[in-house]
Amino acid sequence: MKHTKRLYGTLIFLFAFLVFAFFYVGHAQNSQKNKIPKVGVLQLLSHPALDQINKGLDDTLAKHGYKNGKNIQIIFQNAQGDQSNLRTISKQFVQDNVDVAVGIATPSVQSFKNATSTIPIVMGAVTDPKGFGIVPSNTHPGGNITGVSDQAPLDDQLKLMKQIMPNMKRLGIIYTSSDMSATTESKKMKKLAQANGLQVSVSSISNINDLEQVSTNLSQKVDAIFIPTDNTIASGMKLLSGIAAKENVPIFPAAETMVKDGGLATMGLSQYELGQKAGEDVVKILQHKAKPADMPVTFIKKGHLIINQKMARKLNITIPQSIVDKAQKEGRIIK
Repeated sequence: MKHTKRLYGTLIFLFAFLVFAFFYVGHAQNSQKNKIPKVGVLQLLSHPALDQINKGLDDTLAKHGYKNGKNIQIIFQNAQGDQSNLRTISKQFVQDNVDVAVGIATPSVQSFKNATSTIPIVMGAVTDPKGFGIVPSNTHPGGNITGVSDQAPLDDQLKLMKQIMPNMKRLGIIYTSSDMSATTESKKMKKLAQANGLQVSVSSISNINDLEQVSTNLSQKVDAIFIPTDNTIASGMKLLSGIAAKENVPIFPAAETMVKDGGLATMGLSQYELGQKAGEDVVKILQHKAKPADMPVTFIKKGHLIINQKMARKLNITIPQSIVDKAQKEGRIIK
């Protein structure tokens, strides 16, 4: 009799355990199923170029049906150009266990790279990912990082400069010494310009406070100024263009958003398109379980022709009609 009671007790316990396990697993599965993905976006600072990358990212996620607060949680943080903020925010995103981390600008990506080796990281534009040691290979990243490069089409840019200013002999370049992307593009443009017979004067700044003096000095000894993809100078573009205009020196920036702030023309990449490409990578990771290790870095080969006729009039420069026609057809004219 005791044996029978013990058997009944065991069976009741097993039944209760199975019922509990069934409901627990079901609840866990439903919770997992109902869990919305979290995307952490870390932007270095705010200026038109980086803001456009973020807008392209947001619009692409929306195009694929993601609505922030409903079926996705997009957490946006701006580091205000501060390195300690970058470290703090990236660590917080890792603690929050975001599903994808998006770094807008090279320092943001580097901060994520230092914070995690497991969470997928999407680069919202890094000029030379392999050269900067962010990925071992642009075609086979092999780790937890992939994304988009904002390497400007410098050959096309120099060609545009020479078409607009056929008598140009002296080219100036200004860049921020701590900006890896700007440093890389400056070196490449210097080499390219010298190979095309131009005299090149290169000046660097440590921070935005140096820009006024450096640009004043450089504007007095060159025919035109090239600005690489440079986050610090982008935030001070209106100051720079005003100083250069006093010497009738046009500025040719790498980023198309900088033309609106006083540049004369560019054959530059669309920052919005860079954000779109980054957004597509995020979607691949979230929806299709793609692995950054197997996702090649995206390079956009073709630039967009943007000309600023308002600045051309101010500088008394006539942009060739062929370039104006091309901008009307394929690019954009700021009037």
